[in-house]
Amino acid sequence: MNQTIRNIFVFTIIVVLCGWLGVFVDSFLTEQPEGNTLGMGIWLVFPMLTVIVLIFYSKISWKEIGIKPNFKGNLKWYLISVLIFPAVTVTILVIGNTFKWIDLSELNLRTFTGVFFSTILIGFIKNIFEETVWRGFLTSQLVKLNLTDWKIYLLVGSVWGIWHVPYYMMFLPETDMQVVLPVSRIIFTVVAILTMICWSIMFIELYRITNSIWPCVLLHTVEDSLINPLVISGFISISSGKEIVISPICGVITSLLYLIVGLAIKASRRRQIKVQTTAC
Repeated sequence: MNQTIRNIFVFTIIVVLCGWLGVFVDSFLTEQPEGNTLGMGIWLVFPMLTVIVLIFYSKISWKEIGIKPNFKGNLKWYLISVLIFPAVTVTILVIGNTFKWIDLSELNLRTFTGVFFSTILIGFIKNIFEETVWRGFLTSQLVKLNLTDWKIYLLVGSVWGIWHVPYYMMFLPETDMQVVLPVSRIIFTVVAILTMICWSIMFIELYRITNSIWPCVLLHTVEDSLINPLVISGFISISSGKEIVISPICGVITSLLYLIVGLAIKASRRRQIKVQTTAC
């Protein structure tokens, strides 16, 4: 079996199962804080441990998976990575407020800014591991197989989403889930996976155009610190039944905007490749 295919297969099997291993461990440890259990820790850590083992065993270079920041020529993409989620979120809030789907009366910008910056550092550290796994390792290995862009988007987004299934089905507190989207856990999980497939395009394209995980780390960190507290902590309220349409986390309009952003970055990468090819 081709080493790259073997690595992808082993990685996928482990990340799909590790969350359920965590659920199994938690079944024996009942006295744990909700949303911060040993099983959840296993779910979070195993993908990165798997990547480290595969990199060591297969002698894959860390440079190959984009560990270098590659600032030269990419500073605009670092800036864009910081601005994508705020720009789309503001657009969604304006649309939602205009149609009276989103109530902004509880949005205190000073308080929200404090919450945002209080979570940045932890989120940044967490997302170094996550982006090394999903963009740095899995995406780079799929690119080696010369798959079409859409196959890469679908595979990375699907595996990333399926890895989250134990989280949505078992680890995520019911109250948090109901605030985001008041549906059953199964429907919530399906919506979340489809959302991540849409998001994967901009994450993957940002990674590929810079050949670095770090713009993706920034993108992911801003996302975690911005839209999750905005909705879950009650800074905005969404009209009942409109969550699936306009939610800054999982709304259809929101996902379409991120899909457009991803395709725009893809177009820029294609132009960049064309210019480089012409110059040669």
